[in-house]
Amino acid sequence: MHISDKHPASLTEGFPGLVLLAATITTCLSAGVFYAYAVSVVPGIGRIKDGAYLSAIQSINRAILNPWFLVVFMAPVFLLPFGSWQQFSKPPDAAWWALAAAAAIYIVGVFGVTVACNVPLNEWLDKQDLASAGEGVLKEWRLRFEGPWNRWNLVRTVASVISAMLSVWAVLKLR
Repeated sequence: MHISDKHPASLTEGFPGLVLLAATITTCLSAGVFYAYAVSVVPGIGRIKDGAYLSAIQSINRAILNPWFLVVFMAPVFLLPFGSWQQFSKPPDAAWWALAAAAAIYIVGVFGVTVACNVPLNEWLDKQDLASAGEGVLKEWRLRFEGPWNRWNLVRTVASVISAMLSVWAVLKLR
């Protein structure tokens, strides 16, 4: 049986359905993490003094490197393209295009931005000895970190929300 010969109802059943469900759930969870961070953590810690801000960010960046976050963050990188491939038909339908777009947006706008922009900033900050830095140095470090990190976090927040919306739409379309 060719993929193009499948009955539409079979596209969301069995293994392909589980892949699509896992891809959509993890994409939505990832979007939720970035959204919650953007609308609560960033504004909240943005109100505190430089040393406390940098210390809080160091602590959060260390805490988020845990298996629960890493599974949710990494799963869409693999599951969205795989789920998209499983749903391919000739000619490609709107649901496939939505899944393919969700995969591309997540890989570039969430994973790529995180690896290329946010992680280097996090690693730089993690190497700083906050306890021995004076107020002037702490202010410089915060200026070097906060603006760029928040801008890139907003990019990945928007990208993850768009990717999640496209994934959910595709699942509903394939039902």
